[in-house]
Amino acid sequence: MTASSPSPRRHRPPPSGEGLLGGWRGLGRFWVAVLILAGGSGLILQIVGPPPRPKVPPQAGLVTHTDPFPAKSPPVQVSHAEPRAALQPGRTLPGPVADPDPSLMEPYPNDAALHLPRISPDGRAPMEAYAAGFDPSNLRPRVGLLVAGIGMNAADSLIAIKALPGGISLAVSPTAGDLTTLLAVARLNEHEYLLSLPMEPQSFPLNDPDNRMALMTSLSPADNMQRLHGILARLTGYVGVTNAFGPMRGERLSGMPPQFDPVLEDVAHRGLLFADARTGQPPLPYVWSRSADIVLDDGTFDADVLDRRLDTLTHLALDKGSALGLVMLPRPVTLDRVAAWTNTLAAKGVALAPVSALMHAAPKQDPDK
Repeated sequence: MTASSPSPRRHRPPPSGEGLLGGWRGLGRFWVAVLILAGGSGLILQIVGPPPRPKVPPQAGLVTHTDPFPAKSPPVQVSHAEPRAALQPGRTLPGPVADPDPSLMEPYPNDAALHLPRISPDGRAPMEAYAAGFDPSNLRPRVGLLVAGIGMNAADSLIAIKALPGGISLAVSPTAGDLTTLLAVARLNEHEYLLSLPMEPQSFPLNDPDNRMALMTSLSPADNMQRLHGILARLTGYVGVTNAFGPMRGERLSGMPPQFDPVLEDVAHRGLLFADARTGQPPLPYVWSRSADIVLDDGTFDADVLDRRLDTLTHLALDKGSALGLVMLPRPVTLDRVAAWTNTLAAKGVALAPVSALMHAAPKQDPDK
């Protein structure tokens, strides 16, 4: 017999579906292994912690946070301006008095070309902005002088402005003509000025402040208020008002509170002070005020009388700490003696002060009244 070659071994196919099942089992075993490794790594990280981060120096001017959830920063403190103190008269800076400021004016309803004084939107008052400079750290006794009647005689008024030191205050007549140049010279010479209010004096009708425009006791308070505004609109740049009107001092109307108080309230509302020409009066309600201690040119006088009265005014300042004198008209003899007197004050230890530096605050009002 011829030896026959072995027949080739046949490959037995796997049972139906066995190859697919084996593939899925292998894939499943793979993912089970991945999950076990991932879980183990997480457990290790929980125990050991994350690897340290490399330290990188921060760039100049750049703020970096290493904590991804930094603590909340404190709230930003917003700075608010301090509330403005209560309005006070006076100015501490030396130098010329400020020119009229539009922000310290409001339109006068009866004439678009004229203006009334007011407190500015930023809180400045005429009694501060237009005041002559005075150093409040000066602790010497203070003496002031108000020269009224400025504008009634142009020549005498100009002499008063140029011959007297800036610490002397002026009271300007509202009945004078164009005072633009005269008042500009006054400001350059460091004189503050007040506006004189014509008011009914005790001697009316013997002395008439012009009852067609003056504040009169025979009028209603509303009518007097209209007249007041008409007078206030005649000038600008004044630090306050006074009842010194030439040789008259408005005693009769000033002595009637129902008539006088509305005037004072309006004056205070506009940021003005009030210099009372009546001697020895207490502080007025509503408004910063000061009354005169001596009227230098009252009655009969000459150079010797003026010198004695000026000396009395100086001693009042030394005794009381402050004193205010009044000159009703700028006559040459009066101006001459006043100018000589001012040169003696420093040696006597007295400081010459403008009226705005001598004011008293209004007493507190009773709300039940």
